[in-house]
Parts: sequence; structure tokens; C-alpha cells
Amino acid sequence: MIGFLSVGAARRAWLFGLTAVAALLPQATFAAAPSSPTTSPIAYLYDVGAGSTLFAKQADLPSAPASMATLMTSELVFKAMREGRLKADDSFRITEDAWRRGGAPSRGSTMFAKLNSDVPLPDLLRGMIVQSGGDAAITLAVALAGSESAFAEMMNRRAQELGLSRSTFRNATGLPDPQQKMTARDIAQLARHIIETYPEEYRIFAEPEFTWNKITQRNRNPLLADYQGADGLKTGYTEESGYGLVGSVARDGRRLIVVLNGLETAKDRAQEARKLLDWGFTAFEQRELFSADEHIAEARVFGGATLHVPLVAGRAVELLTPKGDDARVVARVSYDGPVVAPIAKGARIGTLKIWRGETLSTETPLLAAEDVPVGDMSRRAFDGALELLGGWFDKIVARI
Repeated sequence: MIGFLSVGAARRAWLFGLTAVAALLPQATFAAAPSSPTTSPIAYLYDVGAGSTLFAKQADLPSAPASMATLMTSELVFKAMREGRLKADDSFRITEDAWRRGGAPSRGSTMFAKLNSDVPLPDLLRGMIVQSGGDAAITLAVALAGSESAFAEMMNRRAQELGLSRSTFRNATGLPDPQQKMTARDIAQLARHIIETYPEEYRIFAEPEFTWNKITQRNRNPLLADYQGADGLKTGYTEESGYGLVGSVARDGRRLIVVLNGLETAKDRAQEARKLLDWGFTAFEQRELFSADEHIAEARVFGGATLHVPLVAGRAVELLTPKGDDARVVARVSYDGPVVAPIAKGARIGTLKIWRGETLSTETPLLAAEDVPVGDMSRRAFDGALELLGGWFDKIVARI
């Protein structure tokens, strides 16, 4: 196991004797795997249980999400229901704006709600999720925020809270707007959040059809029809975005989330989603990189009774790697240091990041393996001198 430092920490690591190292893990001994399991321009495959990225292709490129943006609309409605701000027996009126821009006159996806009719909340949710109705999405947005523009501000605030740092929302429907963008990684992260946080409400995404105003529409998600274990989530299409899909499949104790975007036809979307999922379920093996109590690294301590605190993950760190993959696996430890004493055992200190080739596969919190009390006066004075020296060294380097 070869140790080295992440680039950003190298200079201060020399000063402080920092031992938060990166471990070069043994390379796989298999033959090379296929370079790409999908032809989709944008693709992302994530294993929820392992917390691992299995495949990423332009996964951090912001692009038009089309109706996949309604995942955020759904999340905000689910959250309001949990908090009691919306109730299952609430009904909301279909305004002329919702009817014209998202209803029958729009010639887009709609639940065909009648103008000025009152629609119960559960039906609006199904109209938006199952039927992809713009009239339902706009009505829900106005119900929560008073206007769709105000709701878009709520969407952006919630995106930041959930860590969707590269997503920007301008409406509740996903209708074209040059500033409305999401990345495939953000879409998958949002999907995972919905699955884990709202399991009861999530079941709506698996409903095969919904009838409103005597019009029955089937769920547009092609995976629900014949892909074993599929139970969500959403498709999308506009001329700008192309055909996209975010799907979730639970099978054999695993759950995979797939995101595709930019495909030319609905047939391509269905085929590429199935192909990438097949690859994810059959082409991987699990490797244990670190055991639960293994000391993965040490963090420099300021003012403590000891100079370093050992770091552990608290659970086994495992990585799914493709069978036949010869890409090297690299782990790096990052934290803001030195860490000030006292430190309690179990306190989160840093993050273990693991790359498979060029792909950041998983991130795991690192915890203090033991208590570190405050050191005596001589130890604190010594650490203070080192900190002073570090600041002096930074100034010199900045002038070079």
C-alpha cells in the first residue's frame, strides 16, 4: 500500500507532518472491460446500497431535464405533506394559466383537468407523476408558493439544501427555459433522496396508469412494462433535451438508479436504459477495500494530548468493480486540519474518496477512532509555534 497526499494538502502537509494519506489499492488482474456500455450522450448509473457510481458519461454536464425536473416539484409537495402544510383531502383549482400552459390547449403532456375545476391533491400528484401533466405541476406549484415563479425559487433553495449544486430551476414542469438545467448526477441524487425519504409517496411512480376526466393514460416509463424490479421514476422529452429517463430498479438485494439524456428517439431511450441496467446488474463484483475498524489514515491534531488521531470508516468500505476491469482504484483522504482538540471518539473528521479509473465511485465519512483530550501547556505551545510557522511559510510561497 503506497501512501501519498492529495495535491491541495501537499504544502501544509510538509509543515505539519500530516499523515492523512491516499492509499493506492491493488490493481485488478482481469482483462479490460468494454469502454462504454451505452451510446447515450449523457449517462449515469448508481448503486444505492453500495453508494457507488458504476458508470458516468458527461454526468456533471448541466443540460435541459425536461419533465425529469418534476422530481423536484414532487419532492417539495411530499415534504409539505410530511410537514402538514398540504393534506390528502385538500383540493386545488385549475386556473386559466395552468389550463392554457399545461392543459389541453398546450398540446403538451397533460392530465386533461377541466378549466376552473377543483382537483384533489392525490389526483394532482398522479396527474403530474403518472401522466406527466403540466397542468397538475403548475397547479401544485401555485398551491405551495402562490405563483410558479415563487415556486421556482423554492426549488432552487431546496436544491442547494440537498446538495444539487449544478441544478437550476425556472419552472415546475420542465418546459423549455434556457436557464433550467440539471446534471445526470444531480437527478440520480434527487431520485435516491425521494426513494429513501418518502417511501410511501414513492409508490406513485410505479403506478402503471391513471384515469382523469374519463381519459386513461399509461405511465410513460418504459421500464415499468417489462423490466424486472423497476418501480420508478420519470421520463422527459423536449426538442432541446432529447429523450431522457431516470429509472430505479430493485433486484437481488440491490437498487440501481439510471439516468440518460439526449437520446434521439423513445425507442433508443428504452433500449439504452435496459442495456445499461443489465450491465450494472451482471458485470460487477464487490471488493472490500477497508474493514469497519481498520485505521485508514491519521489526522493531525492541534493542541491535543497526541499528535494524531486515527480515522476509521465505522463500516466496511466496499467497491463494486466491473468484472474484467483493469482500471486502478485510488483512495484519498481529505479534511480541514489540523483538527482542534478535544476530539470525541466517533466525531466526523474527514472524507474518504475512492476513484475507479477517472470515475469518483464513492465517498465515505471518516470518524475519529479514539478520544483525544486537550494536551498540556507545552504541547499547545509547540502546536501554536507550528501553526505560526505554517502561516509564515504560506506568505513566502504566495510571493514566489
